[in-house]
Amino acid sequence: MPLINFGSIMNFAEELETRDEVFYSAVLNNSEAAPHQAVFEQILSDCKKNKKNIQRARRENVTEMILENISGFNRAPFVLEAGDPSGMNSQELLKMADKLEERAERYYLEAAVKIKALSEVARILKLVAKKRTAHRNALAG
Repeated sequence: MPLINFGSIMNFAEELETRDEVFYSAVLNNSEAAPHQAVFEQILSDCKKNKKNIQRARRENVTEMILENISGFNRAPFVLEAGDPSGMNSQELLKMADKLEERAERYYLEAAVKIKALSEVARILKLVAKKRTAHRNALAG
C-alpha cells in the first residue's frame, strides 16, 4: 500500500509506534528480558513520547498536508510482525528489538526525505530516527 501524502506517512508512523509499544510492553512481562529491563523500559517510554510528538506534528501541520503529494513510498518494506515476545529467550528478544528499531529508523529517515518540504515535520522524523539509532546502540552494548 503506497504512502501518498503527509497524512498517510504520519498515520503509518503512529501505527509503527503503537505496534512497537505493544511489543515492548509485552517484553517487560517476559522474565528473559530482566538483564535488559532498563533498556526496554526506555524504549517503551520513547515509543509513547514519539507517538505524542507525531500526533502533535500532524495536528500542527494539517493545513499544509492537503496539497503535498508523495510518490514512490510504500509501507511494505516497513511492515514487520514482531510475534509474541512471551515465548522468546533473551537473545531472541534482543534480535527482534534490533529489527524493530532498524526498521523504524529506516522508515523515519526515508519519510523525512519524502516530506522535506515540511521542514519542521522532517526535523521531528529525523529526531525520532536518531532515538531509534540510540536504542539500537543500547541494545548492542
